[in-house]
Amino acid sequence: MASPGSGFWSFRSEDGSGDPENSGTARAWCQVAQKFTGGIGNKLCALLYGDAEKPAESGGSQPPRATSQKAACACNCNQKPCSCPKADVNYALLHATDLLPACDGERPTLAFLQDVMDILLQYVVKSFDRSTKVIDFHYPNELLQEYNWELADQPQNLEEILMHCQTTLKYAIKTGHPRYFNQLSTGLDMVGLAADWLTSTANTNMFTYEIAPVFVLLEYVTLKKMREIIGWPGGSGDGIFSPGGAISNMYAMLIARFKMFPEVKEKGMAAVPRLIAFTSEHSHFSLKKGAAALGIGTDSVILIKCDERGKMIPSDLERRILEVKQKGFVPFLVSATAGTTVYGAFDPLLAVADICKKYKIWMHVDAAWGGGLLMSRKHKWKLSGVERANSVTWNPHKMMGVPLQCSALLVREEGLMQSCNQMHASYLFQQDKHYDLSYDTGDKALQCGRHVDVFKLWLMWRAKGTTGFEAHIDKCLELAEYLYNIIKNREGYEMVFDGKPQHTNVCFWYVPPSLRVLDNNEERMSRLSKVAPVIKARMMEYGTTMVSYQPLGDKVNFFRMVISNPAATHQDIDFLIEEIERLGQDL
Repeated sequence: MASPGSGFWSFRSEDGSGDPENSGTARAWCQVAQKFTGGIGNKLCALLYGDAEKPAESGGSQPPRATSQKAACACNCNQKPCSCPKADVNYALLHATDLLPACDGERPTLAFLQDVMDILLQYVVKSFDRSTKVIDFHYPNELLQEYNWELADQPQNLEEILMHCQTTLKYAIKTGHPRYFNQLSTGLDMVGLAADWLTSTANTNMFTYEIAPVFVLLEYVTLKKMREIIGWPGGSGDGIFSPGGAISNMYAMLIARFKMFPEVKEKGMAAVPRLIAFTSEHSHFSLKKGAAALGIGTDSVILIKCDERGKMIPSDLERRILEVKQKGFVPFLVSATAGTTVYGAFDPLLAVADICKKYKIWMHVDAAWGGGLLMSRKHKWKLSGVERANSVTWNPHKMMGVPLQCSALLVREEGLMQSCNQMHASYLFQQDKHYDLSYDTGDKALQCGRHVDVFKLWLMWRAKGTTGFEAHIDKCLELAEYLYNIIKNREGYEMVFDGKPQHTNVCFWYVPPSLRVLDNNEERMSRLSKVAPVIKARMMEYGTTMVSYQPLGDKVNFFRMVISNPAATHQDIDFLIEEIERLGQDL
């Protein structure tokens, strides 16, 4: 990896003489870079040549960084009048009111945003540099004391604002770092990042076609494609992008209730019998949270037993349905999980579908974590039966690496979502507009204001193709198998369950030498439960890597390794193992 001073690429040889071919490449890129307005061309050229002197046509030396009082950029624009920020800009004397839409605000605005971009680009490069920390950890009281975070009545100047940007990123977790394994959502995709910047620049809302015409159409075609991949004929049905998997699951519960008892929309829960939902004991907590929010109640969510691998047991599901019916309650939803949060287990969807059909119950599949496997010809069999579901949650911001947030709720029956949520707000959803009103999607959402989440996924899909997502997913699953094969028989490691994991979740205990001689009794379990938290704390303090841990049922704290970042390699897996052993040997 190039050093920070050498920019993104260095075209010089180690002796500094430069490779003629690479130098020519750099010069060609520089000529392209000069077409950019403002100082961006100069900065790109400086990055391409690293610390070397730029060619004459590049327009001089690299301007100062954003941390200085002044940000200068030479103008290479042949257009008149020139909009480049040619003059020095003293941020210490400028405030937000000097930026656009202020009169004469274009020059300082361009300079300011270019320096913000420099800060962001430096952070992006560092995110992939294994020599940098995943986290520069400080305890909350330390950060509160070290910086003044309080909001004030008087504005700060732009120099201070740039410093705040740098400080914030200094202590941010590098979730794109190849050695960050802490969450289901990891990685930093360049095309997805560019798309996120674009949608923030557009700053529009997703509720009507008139204010988000392209984004609304992209949501339509993308959701249709996702439904086709699920297996619904012709991609028929409906769907929406929501703030996350928890909200998508709540949508499914809301729609399932409306399908069975449409009067609940106007009359509320008092007008319907006691409703019961079913999900596995390893399912996501959002099912209970949704039941609480919708007035169904957490006691009305029945947890179904799982086998030793974390999969729902169909016979127990059917038994509990019959028990509920005998009490006079109404089963209205079964939520199967495709990729549980901890074990990465896939419930037997075909068997669940048969039971739901037999008892006329809405079948939902929470594939927030495992839905991405539908993109892989090698692994999509793990979701066999998902095509029989009435609704599916699928989070591209997890396994597919789309920047947060990007969660989809797909519904098999077209029009049902609209009927469930529609409120006919005439001031927003006028019925006499001059275009097809079916593209005004806001009335089928619980939200009014809705962020543009689709563009990241759509643009990445165009850039990678389905085959690109497939390669990403296959690689992550191969890395998980690599980890499993290394530690399953390695001294000091114990697997939480037997057998190769179905997803990238690898669950294991690290047993320090001091505990390896103890009998498997209560004392050993008590001491073992303290190992993972201490190792995790040391990881964060050193900043070298991050991996999650948790207890589950009667199993004390264990590591849950997940891989969704395509930047990770076999060497990073090796590093993690060595780091766990280094940090835990003395426990």
